[in-house]
Amino acid sequence: MRYSLIIAGGSGTRLWPMSRKQLPKQLIPFIKGSSLLAIADQRLEGLVEAKQRYICAGLSHQDAVCKALPGFDSRQFIGEPMGRDTLNAVGLGAAVLSHKDPDAVIGVFTADHIIEPIDRFQDVIRAGYELVEAQPNTLVTFGITPTHAATGYGYLELGQPVQGHDAHIVDRFKEKPVAATAQQYYDQGPDRYLWNSGMFVWRAATLMDCIRRYKPENHKGLMRIAEAWDTPRQDAVLAEVYPTLEKTSVDFAVMEPASDDAQVQVAAVPMPVSWLDVGSWPAFAQTCDADADRNAIAAAKHAAIDTHDTLIASSDPDHLITTIGCEGLLIVHTPDATLVCRADRAQDIKQLHEEVGKRFGDALL
Repeated sequence: MRYSLIIAGGSGTRLWPMSRKQLPKQLIPFIKGSSLLAIADQRLEGLVEAKQRYICAGLSHQDAVCKALPGFDSRQFIGEPMGRDTLNAVGLGAAVLSHKDPDAVIGVFTADHIIEPIDRFQDVIRAGYELVEAQPNTLVTFGITPTHAATGYGYLELGQPVQGHDAHIVDRFKEKPVAATAQQYYDQGPDRYLWNSGMFVWRAATLMDCIRRYKPENHKGLMRIAEAWDTPRQDAVLAEVYPTLEKTSVDFAVMEPASDDAQVQVAAVPMPVSWLDVGSWPAFAQTCDADADRNAIAAAKHAAIDTHDTLIASSDPDHLITTIGCEGLLIVHTPDATLVCRADRAQDIKQLHEEVGKRFGDALL
């Protein structure tokens, strides 16, 4: 049976001050009134039945997740007591679902992307499910067609085509490259290199077997949790075992070694869509309506004179933001904190977040 698992555990520190520990970026209704999580779930409508759509996020965010998705069954929430990176998030979902359904085929999706058009996205995902159902030893990843020589994404180096499917064997996973290397990848075209989307389809049992062989201690702990799931012991075992699991990414722990493993094959299905990773304020600005001076506006009240290429955002509908002579800035207002930053320094917000924590404590994080 087909399932989906949305991974929604990111902290979103580069989207401070709106993104906070209690309401991280995927739960903020700041994309024209919708949250990134709600948008991710809506993308699956008609692709995976609602009762087979699961979400893995921080255990402390369960109520907020259910509130963000009216009608969502809380029994389909898989809560992490603490973040242990993507191997354990996807492994926990696969362990729980394979315990319920030994034939489960899971699509793994992110909660921080804007992807359009949806019908093309769904066609590509269906092709991934079909490939795994036809070849159960396959781990499918999805590659985004590059639009420029990006240094902020990992890359998939493609090999031979998979017979009978619109997919290629992944020869290697490439880490985020320096600018010159990224240009080399881009120049070789999408038949050779694609951006690594972080989305997957696999048979749960196949993934768990890979974890068993590559990361046996993680596998042992995940299986202990799965065996206790839906029993009175669930919470206690989860709290005891999950924090002890080695913290590592699924790409590093599974996908990279699997690409050299004769027992499985790693295949990439191309996904030629518009794909935006909303992980920073400049990326968020691309989702906003723009005025005649290329200002991205996400504030109910604003007034600007001689202001260009600036993000003006507020979570307070009654607060007025005014600017004069501004260019290339990020201005983000919340009731207890305001950010003013040059757009070309957006990556430093993570460092600023750390400094705020040191000086003012967790209350503003």
